Amino acid sequence: MTDRVFYKSFLIMTVTVALQNLIVYGVNLADSVMLGAYSETALSGTGVCNNLQFLLLMGVTGVANGMTVIASRSWGEKDLTGIKRISAVANIMALGFSALLFALAAFMPEKLIALYTDKPSVAAQAVEYLSVIKYTYLLFGATQILLAILRSVETVNIGFYVSLSSFGINVFLNYILIFGKLGCPEMGIKGAALATLISRAVEFAVALIYTLWGDKKIRLKITDLFRADREMFRAYFRTGSPLLASSVSWGIAMSIQGAIIGRLVESAIAANSIVTTLFQAATIFTYAGSNAACVLTAKTIGENASLDVIKKRSTGLQIRFLIIGAVSSGLLVLCKHLLLGFYVATPETVHYANLFTIVLAVSILGTSYEAPTLCGIVSGGGDTTFVLRNDIIFMWLIVLPVSALSAFVFKFPVAVTFACLKADQVLKCPVAFFKVRKYNWIKKTGQQENPAA
Repeated sequence: MTDRVFYKSFLIMTVTVALQNLIVYGVNLADSVMLGAYSETALSGTGVCNNLQFLLLMGVTGVANGMTVIASRSWGEKDLTGIKRISAVANIMALGFSALLFALAAFMPEKLIALYTDKPSVAAQAVEYLSVIKYTYLLFGATQILLAILRSVETVNIGFYVSLSSFGINVFLNYILIFGKLGCPEMGIKGAALATLISRAVEFAVALIYTLWGDKKIRLKITDLFRADREMFRAYFRTGSPLLASSVSWGIAMSIQGAIIGRLVESAIAANSIVTTLFQAATIFTYAGSNAACVLTAKTIGENASLDVIKKRSTGLQIRFLIIGAVSSGLLVLCKHLLLGFYVATPETVHYANLFTIVLAVSILGTSYEAPTLCGIVSGGGDTTFVLRNDIIFMWLIVLPVSALSAFVFKFPVAVTFACLKADQVLKCPVAFFKVRKYNWIKKTGQQENPAA
């Protein structure tokens, strides 16, 4: 690729995946707004269950990220057989992780929910929501792996159409099932879960049909998705397992953060549910850019580009990350009051939501630089263990202990505890800045030596 083609590909992939993510978060926003209008307790209940959904997302994303590094390198080398083999490994692992969470939700729902909140009214709503939403886990895991396979070979449009179909179905079914419209019974929080289940089933069907019959690059067959071998499993665990461990670790840490917030005042739980959805919408370009940077960096190295080319492109990407962060933070602040106006919430909940949004507007600046730099450029270059070590140090040794002390020992104001929970996004920036400039992250897949040295 020439530099012009490289940055054009980055722009196209980022915008397309961002639009896809915008629709996904639009679904979440619609769920949040409609349930907030129905009952603030129901809104808090879904917020509690979303901790499990986030853990699932992180596990599946970790599997997909590890696969993407190897598959995108194979795409640069034009090795379609290698892409098929690593796709099978990722599919089996994602389905296994999804099945594990489904089993936990099916056989011990009350115990799971008790980990996240000690409010009986919120817990009751969460258990009711979980009784239906657990059936989406396997569908979600399979769909995300299919879309990640396609992203690895720079096919991103289908993800947009999958999300668009899900958005329309979910919003329509939310309206009629939550509030009991068009002759349907009023189901409240269980109606929201059922709407999500149906939309997830449609997502999976569209993604599977396209992957098997619409894609002309890889030409996967259904048997290819399960035809794994030991050699590729070993290759995955050498290169991809640190990304999987990092994502799962992050998901568990986010669950613990949710448990800390879930033991504060009930209005803080509802406020966190609101601002989390807003933050996800504001970071769509950040994480889309991270995905694009990972694919294109891995492909560049797979094409045996020179060290000078890799350095130049990594610098260009970082400049774009900073621009994305500034724009995202500004939009979050400008749209804060408009978006909060959609919710029917108590004054105390709105007060906390305003404070939390200010904290997130600052943290998004850090997220938009460090996340795509480390998870995009560095991981795409083959140094997948650094992200894991970095997350363990900042999240487990700094953020969680300090936040727990803030909440339960010193009993600082809720907004201070929330700021402590998000502090790592800013603290990681200097680490990302110096790490990417060492260029020791440029590695052959599954090896430790630096081919640029």
